This record gives sequence, structure tokens and C-alpha cells, in this order.
Amino acid sequence: MSQADGQVNPLAEMQPTKHAGSFILQMDYPAWVRDALMKLWQTIRADLYRYRGVADGRAWLQEYLRTPGFRYTFYLRKVAYYSKCKRSLGLLPYLYNRLWLNHYRFRYGFEISPTTTIGPGLYLGHFGGVVISPFAVLGSNVNIAQGVTIGAASRGTRKGAPLLGDRVWVGANAVIVGRVTIGDDALIAPGAYVNFDVPPMSIVLGNPGRIVSHSGSVGYINNVPDARS
Repeated sequence: MSQADGQVNPLAEMQPTKHAGSFILQMDYPAWVRDALMKLWQTIRADLYRYRGVADGRAWLQEYLRTPGFRYTFYLRKVAYYSKCKRSLGLLPYLYNRLWLNHYRFRYGFEISPTTTIGPGLYLGHFGGVVISPFAVLGSNVNIAQGVTIGAASRGTRKGAPLLGDRVWVGANAVIVGRVTIGDDALIAPGAYVNFDVPPMSIVLGNPGRIVSHSGSVGYINNVPDARS
């Protein structure tokens, strides 16, 4: 989207403002702590953008108050940050955010560990019964619906946890298990069972899952700052 069209470039909206960036950089903490805080701030803004298409203070307040998925993700990101910075920032911020994370974990049924590697732009469409292995890896701008399990296998040739690429859409009650790779822009349909590698731009349907199309998640992943051209 060009500025010549009279519209705002969403990539520009996701960049730190001069004021916020300067504030973080001037904080009296080690450089690695400030860098991690800047990354945290950018990641939360990317998550917020997925829900609203904007990432300002008003949008944050509205989504925090009314959207369980964003509220849980907000504390998930903060716990992941503070767990790495406990020596520099103290234990209290970690414990405070961990308390809220556990509260919303039981309230909404999200079983997602702060140690799970998750790229920016996570979208949790509905709450209830979402389980993601701490050993799984999720790329950027991934959609997860209710009832999804992304689990590790403890035996067999697929022992390990899944790796999901960017812009993967996972429908309600889908199961992805074992050391499998789900390619960029793939779509896992509701109720599908996947224990095999899925190429990019594939659609997987059924239990057991099978690839039925190569049109991928185009049109299902919305509000992506680095939208495909």
C-alpha cells in the first residue's frame, strides 16, 4: 500500500514512535535489557495489530478489556520477557505478570507456555482448550482457533514438536503432533489431524489429514503488516 494512494503504510504504523523508542533507549538498564524491552514492545504491537488493524493506545485498551486472546497473549509476552531479565529487573515484575498469566490460563483454557517460541502477530481467535507444547515453534502472524492442540510426540520417527511457518491458519479442534513442519501460508482445516510435513500454501483436511488444495491461507490471515503483495 503506497502513500501515493493517500493511505497509511501499515509497516510504518508498526514502527516504534520516536517518543517511546527514546524512552526505552534512555532507561538505566544494560543494553541487552533495553533491546529486549524494545522487542517486547514491538511484538505486543504486532499482536494488537492482528486484532484491530491499528496498534495505538485506544486499540490496546479496547482489546485488553474485551478480547481474551489478546489479554492472555499480552501477559504471555511479558512473562517470557521478565523471565529472562529477573536478575536485572528483579523478581517482582515476573511474579506479578506470572500471576495474571496463570489466572487467565485457568479462566480461558489457554495452555501456552512462555517458553514456547512464537513470532509476532499471534492471533487467538476464540478461547477454550488451546494446548501448545513448550517445545513447539510458531512463526509470525499465526492464527489459532479454539480447541487446537499443537503437541509433542514422545516416541517414534516423529519424536519432537511441530514447527509452524509464517501466516499459518489452524482451525478449531485441529491437532498437529510430532516433529513436523507446517510450511508458510498453510491452512489446517477444523478437525484435521496432522502428523506429517505440510508444504507451503497447502490446505489439509480430515482425520487422518490429507492435502486437498494448494490455495493456502490466503484470505484467512487478516491485518498482517507485511501483507503479501
